[in-house]
Parts: sequence; C-alpha cells; structure tokens
Amino acid sequence: MKDIILTGDRPTGKLHLGHYVGSLKSRLELQAKGGYENFYIMLADAQALTDNFGNVQKVKDNVVQVMLDYLAVGLDPNKVTFFIQSEVSELTEFTFYYMNLVTLARLERNPTVKEELKSKEFKNNIPMGFLTYPVSQTADITAFNATIVPVGDDQLPMIEQAREVVRSFNNLYGETLVEPKAVLPKDENCYRLVGIDGKAKMSKSLGNCIYLSDEPEEIKAKVFSMYTDPDHVHVEDPGKIEGNVVFTYLDVFSKPEDFEKYLPEYKNMDELKAHYKRGGLGDMKIKKFLNNIMQDLIKPIRERRKELEKDTDKIFDILRDGTKKAREVAFKNLIKLKTNMGINYFN
Repeated sequence: MKDIILTGDRPTGKLHLGHYVGSLKSRLELQAKGGYENFYIMLADAQALTDNFGNVQKVKDNVVQVMLDYLAVGLDPNKVTFFIQSEVSELTEFTFYYMNLVTLARLERNPTVKEELKSKEFKNNIPMGFLTYPVSQTADITAFNATIVPVGDDQLPMIEQAREVVRSFNNLYGETLVEPKAVLPKDENCYRLVGIDGKAKMSKSLGNCIYLSDEPEEIKAKVFSMYTDPDHVHVEDPGKIEGNVVFTYLDVFSKPEDFEKYLPEYKNMDELKAHYKRGGLGDMKIKKFLNNIMQDLIKPIRERRKELEKDTDKIFDILRDGTKKAREVAFKNLIKLKTNMGINYFN
C-alpha cells in the first residue's frame, strides 16, 4: 500500500525560515521521492480562526500569501493537492464524532495545547475551537486516510492523540481508520529553529523571523542583529558556540561549497568553530558569511514569488481544483465512517 501524505499550515502570515527547515524541506523531499498515492497540503484557515475569529480578513488574505510561498519554494500542484480547510465541510462532521472519544481532561493534558494556551494568554476565556485542536487535526488526517504527517517535534503530542482517537474508534466500530505516522526533519536543529533573538523558536507573533519573501536589506539587517556570545566582546576573546544563534544557523544552512565561495580560508564548520572558540575571530565576519548564505537561499524563492504574485487568479484556480478533489475524497471516507458506525440511514 502506497503512503498518503497530509500536512499544512495556519494562514496567519507569510512563511519564514522556521517553516522552511521545519516542514517545507521535508515536503519537497517527499515530493521528489514520489511513490506516494496522494499528497495533500491544507491551508488550515478554520483552525487559524480559533484565535483570530475577530480578524477573518487577516486569515483570508494570508491564504494567498502562504500559497505563494508554497509554490515559490517548489511545491508542485501537479504532484500535490492544495486545499482550503473551511471549504471541506466534511471535516467538521468528522470532528463532531471524534469529540465523543476524547475527554476534556485529556485535551488539557496535551503538551502542545498547554504550551499554545500559555503563549496565547487566554486565561479563563479559552475558545472551545482552540482547545479541541487535536480533535480537529485528527479529522483532517483521517478524512484522507493519511499515513504520513510531516511535522515539527512540537506537534508529536498532537499526532499521538490522533493515534489514540483512531484506536478508540476502531475498537468501537471495527477497522475503519488508519493510524498516522509523524515524520520529523532529519536535523534536530530544524525541529524548532530558534529566532534571530535567540530567546524562542522563530515565530511570526514574536517578530523574530526571517521570511522567505524578505528583501536583501531586510535579511542583512536581521542577520547582523543576531544574538551571538555576549562575553565575546573583543575579536581576540574566546567565544562560545552553544546558544550562539549565528552558529546554530550555520549548522543548519551552510554547505561545503559555501566555504569555497565565501570563506575559503576555512575548510569546514569544524575549523570555523575551533577558531571562534580559541579567539581571534570576530562576530561580524561570521555574520557576513551567514548573510551571504541566506541571500543565496532566499533570492530565488523571492524572485519566483514575485512572478507568481502577478497572476493570483491562477493561485485561486489551483486551490479551487485541489479543494474540489479533497472534498470528494473526504465525502467518500465520511460515508464509510458513518456506515461502520451504523448511522448511514439512507444507504
């Protein structure tokens, strides 16, 4: 049996380097590898509305922005089905049934939910839609019989809860649903790419991002503002690698050819790190090196994005076609689910 892949993003802003290394690269690798039955990428606008219900326009506008980023990095609508979550109403019905298989206490214990609730500062005013995110995500996955879900490590508790719901349903109604498997980025540094301030993961809400659409001067300013080693005051001072954001990014993004092109006096990262740790290597030099790498990475993505922006009607055509296909699949699987539950009354 070939794999069915499902993944997606909340359209609350343009995508950044954290998305690129945390999920987009994995998606591109899966796309290139091929051999899958279906590959779905969802614009999770309904989920985005759980904490943006008073600002629907923000979510609506960013559906296009995220799609531009998807296509600009190389995701191919001929190989991937893109769809809008809120346009597949069957997902709501899947969610409604699964809510009976999960307790409130279990939702509140979910580590991802707990962390998100803390960051949103809802206090005693938690929207039910937000709290039931793991149930909604289970619906998204199982509506398409997804076997593989590329995620960051912060989403692992969500996938585990989806697996619990699948097992509970199958125990009650027979083998109906498929247990999904999470796929993580290969490099642990990519699980949650730290923001340029070094204080937290890269996040739109924290304003510590480098976006895939950033202009050259924006990238340069952000790289040059990066947190390094506060004790590395003078060039001759020994420096620390641990917690040094510039070296974290170099570990993630640098390639051997970057040294040949921009820093030929060093063979590799090991030599660069050794020099920094013993002293005699300034922060500005490593920041300039990183800036060159970032510029090379983002330039082609930004240029493709600008070309795609000239024809947003085409973006909507891709989404319309993909959503139609997704809804047909979700409807077929919903009928199977209801039949096995014994509530498909008129068939």
